Parts: sequence; C-alpha cells; structure tokens
Amino acid sequence: MEKFINITLKIWRQAGPKAKGKFETYQLEKVSTDSSFLEMLDILNEKLISEHIDPIAFDHDCREGICGMCSLYINGHPHGPDTEVTTCQLHMRKFKDGETIVVEPWRSAGFPVIKDLVVDRGAFDKIIQAGGYVSVNTGGVPDGNAIPIPKEHADEAMDAATCIGCGACVAACKNGSAMLFVSAKVSHLALLPQGKVEAARRVKAMVAKMDELGFGNCTNTGACEAECPKNISISNIARLNRQFLSAKFKD
Repeated sequence: MEKFINITLKIWRQAGPKAKGKFETYQLEKVSTDSSFLEMLDILNEKLISEHIDPIAFDHDCREGICGMCSLYINGHPHGPDTEVTTCQLHMRKFKDGETIVVEPWRSAGFPVIKDLVVDRGAFDKIIQAGGYVSVNTGGVPDGNAIPIPKEHADEAMDAATCIGCGACVAACKNGSAMLFVSAKVSHLALLPQGKVEAARRVKAMVAKMDELGFGNCTNTGACEAECPKNISISNIARLNRQFLSAKFKD
C-alpha cells in the first residue's frame, strides 16, 4: 500500500560560485514513500515554478546509480542515510513523516559550487587525464584469453573499476581527500598486465594532479569507504601508496 509523508526541507541555495549562499526552508506535503529522492526534488521544483520561484539546481543524469552525477549531502551523509546507494537510488521510505531533511552540495576546495546543489567535479576528469590510460596495440584484435591474468587480480581490478567518480569519498573525508577515487583508478589499471607499461608514470602523475587541484591528504579515518556507494575498499589506498613509493624509489 502506497504511503505518503509530509516533510520539511532545508536546502542550500547559492546563486553562483562567488555569491553568498544560505539555507532556504520548504514544505512538501503528501510525498509518496515510493518516490526517489530526486523525484521528490522534481516535485518541489514544480511547486516552486508554479509559485514563480527559481527552481533548485541539482545534478543528475542516468538515475540508475552508475553515472555519479547526483552528488547531494543529505542529513550529514553523502548520498543520504542509506548505504551503498547513490542519491537517485535513495527512496523517501527512508525518511519519517514530519522529518526535517537538510540538503547540501559537496563541501570541498576541489569541488567549487556552481549553483545551489551543483558542484564542479571537473577536477576528477583532470586527474583521469593525467594518467588514466594504457598503451595498446591497435592492430589485430587479440584473443580474449591471450594474456593470462590471475583470477584474484581480475576480481580486485573489477572491484576497483566499479568506482563511478561521484566524489562521495571527498565529501565524507574531513580532509577533503580524493585518495579513494585516485587509488581505485590506479588499482584497476595497475593490477592488469595492460596497465603496467605506464604504472610508475601513472601513479606519480595522478597523485601530483590531485595535490595540485587542492584535495587534502588521507589520514585513514575510513569515512570514504563507509560512505562509498560502490563499497570501494581503502585497501586500494595502501596499494596506491606502495605504487607511489616504488615509483619514487626508481627515480
């Protein structure tokens, strides 16, 4: 049976990157608990537009939990109170009737606010551009089993590759560190033979770019792993540190 709740929303409003932002309070009645969090925001925006109020800007794309665009900080948690889900997979059944829900953008020097709940996550693209590639022979297509890869390495690489680059790890970290993201991208390439050609160059370049873009350092509090919607392990950070030190020693 479909249920409905009444909620109070405290949402961060900011007209632009240099504007001073503040929380605005909105009331929504009869919100279906079967609706997703983003659908609830759509309903709110329809209400605001009908009242000739500027709608709330928020990011979204696939609404299937794979694009990483829906970067919202909800009641003190990246992507909200549920575990291992993105905001678009969060449903209103996780909230109680009469509850006040606080919604903010990611808070990080590396992710400046564009408007309201939208942040510029282009820093992650720049980190990928610094080293997230492999050298390949573009001649004939090799057989899929031509390069033997231990199953445990293939499994670990696949687990790391599930990172969607949403930035929840940065938002959760007290230092605004991007180490979980960078380590996932380094790991899924470094574990496979195809990624070993640029391994040393990759880890140095990506770490240098991460530091240049203003992300903090890792102090192993583990908040990133706890809030990651894809459950990326912090063991990848240990691998990143080993790879980085090894590359520096070779220099």
